[in-house]
Amino acid sequence: MKLRITDEAKQQLEQIQEAGRPILRLFYDTEGCGCGVNGLPTIRLEHEERTTDERVENEDYPVIIDNQQAIFFKKDMKLDFVRGTFRLSSPDGILNPIIPIKDVKEGATI
Repeated sequence: MKLRITDEAKQQLEQIQEAGRPILRLFYDTEGCGCGVNGLPTIRLEHEERTTDERVENEDYPVIIDNQQAIFFKKDMKLDFVRGTFRLSSPDGILNPIIPIKDVKEGATI
């Protein structure tokens, strides 16, 4: 699995990243969606890796994903920053068009 981060997204991540949370987590958010299968691929800043995490190929940041959530993501993805929010996409289309900065900063709850 690979995640390319655009210059705009890198710049924004650098502004919001905290010293205690240097890892970017690909996260399948199901909160408020009613069922574990209904959710949105998103990103969160994280403070540590877990034993169930896998590394995601990226040249700029340590990026991880829980191995059970990997099925909800594409093999090749791009993270961009457009109109004040992050956007996660793949060659097949947009995975999540609106990822608010506030959500990225809050961290993942697995």
